Amino acid sequence: MPINYTLAADTRPQVRLLIIASLASVGIWIVSLVVPGVSYLVYPLQLFATFVHEGSHALAAFVTGSPVLSMTVSPDTSGMVWSQTSGLAGLLVSSAGYMGTTAFGTLLLVWMRYSFSSRLALYFSAGFVAVMTLLFGFVAPFWNFLTNVTFLSVVFTVFSGAVLTAILAAVAKFGSLKWINFSLAFLAVQCLLNALFSLKTLLFASASGQASDAANMAAATGVPAVVWVVLWIAVSLAMIMTGVRLYATSRSRIATDTVFLES
Repeated sequence: MPINYTLAADTRPQVRLLIIASLASVGIWIVSLVVPGVSYLVYPLQLFATFVHEGSHALAAFVTGSPVLSMTVSPDTSGMVWSQTSGLAGLLVSSAGYMGTTAFGTLLLVWMRYSFSSRLALYFSAGFVAVMTLLFGFVAPFWNFLTNVTFLSVVFTVFSGAVLTAILAAVAKFGSLKWINFSLAFLAVQCLLNALFSLKTLLFASASGQASDAANMAAATGVPAVVWVVLWIAVSLAMIMTGVRLYATSRSRIATDTVFLES
């Protein structure tokens, strides 16, 4: 059965926007290899992806009834969630970080494809960071007497979460539709690239036996950490390909404004 790769007519402005956001993201990443300071241009977005990653861990623990002791984000864009899990809950929580980041970026693509409000998506993203910061970055650590975390790590988590929330909310409230749409596409691309680059790093870390989510999975199941990383990469790629295909080819209601016009 032949596969149709023809773009739907009403997707072309959106695909153009996605390509621009992707090229900008990759371009900044390549230039940052030569000029390290350039990476600070996307530093807030890297922190956002970390909040999504760690927030996914925390939410998975919460919905499975596992206590969340703390969630912290570090200046180097790494993060940590401490929770008390066991059995199947532990497997779900360990897998949630990378899968959650990929799913978030993919859902943003689908959201844009169906012409839902980009402004609303940015407000939701701001709200997500705010709730994760308040519940798991602030309340949980102090409720558990700063178990396994330091006061300064909590301070940075709360500060960076508050700044990200303010930036996202400000763009949603004051930005023009053109820049709101671009910001949302850029956010989606950054989440997807962050997930893939992090999985690549995790693959090498797992091969060398370093502590990681995959190492936790290996300890719980006896299945080598590398196998779990390969599985997560396969699932992430499947989600991304599904999201991109929906973004580029599926039918949607045609909005009266495009991603390049003002509302």
